[in-house]
Amino acid sequence: MQTPYQVYQRLFKQYGPQHWWPADTAFEVMVGAILTQNTSWTNVEKAIVNLKKEKALNCNKIVAMQEKQLASLLKPVGYFNVKARRLKNFCHWYQNTRQPEKNDTEKLRKQLLAINGVGPETADDMLLYAFHRPVFVIDAYTHRLFTRLGLIEGEPDYEELRQWFEKKLQRVDDKVKVFNEYHGLIVQHAKQHCTARKPLCETCCLKRVCVFHCHSLG
Repeated sequence: MQTPYQVYQRLFKQYGPQHWWPADTAFEVMVGAILTQNTSWTNVEKAIVNLKKEKALNCNKIVAMQEKQLASLLKPVGYFNVKARRLKNFCHWYQNTRQPEKNDTEKLRKQLLAINGVGPETADDMLLYAFHRPVFVIDAYTHRLFTRLGLIEGEPDYEELRQWFEKKLQRVDDKVKVFNEYHGLIVQHAKQHCTARKPLCETCCLKRVCVFHCHSLG
């Protein structure tokens, strides 16, 4: 059975560097982390473009903007009224928190999770991609892939799975770089091969070490 790091190596060999997160600034990463909840990245990009056109991709401007006006710019991402509120909540925190980047990772994570509308995955996206902290991001793709590989069983909660990955990868050099690439590679592989329905096992670089594929062969 493969270790998580061996899975990473196979995926990296197959797909190469993923250059995540696609954003120009750390603040844009954090905005994108909130907007990508329950929607595709394509829709997030459209909303980001709307914000840039209005010169509103700025913490102070988002705080000052009327919620309805902000929501109108966020329409591409769906649930735009909810996300406008969440984005303003985050920007209020960011505006009023002095140098959050100087906080240790645990304290910063607790602060992010205390913001209304920021859950574990969103907080960890921000920690890894905006603050460059060695935090492993878990999403539905991660759970699907590693369940099929037979490396995890049952329904571990978010924190259990995050801590499991971080423990398994604790000896890796430059954890931020590896965690960054690994999350992007998992997303890429889940979209191209390990899909929810009708996974493309025959052309999958992990098929020889995949329990799901072996069971499907009978």
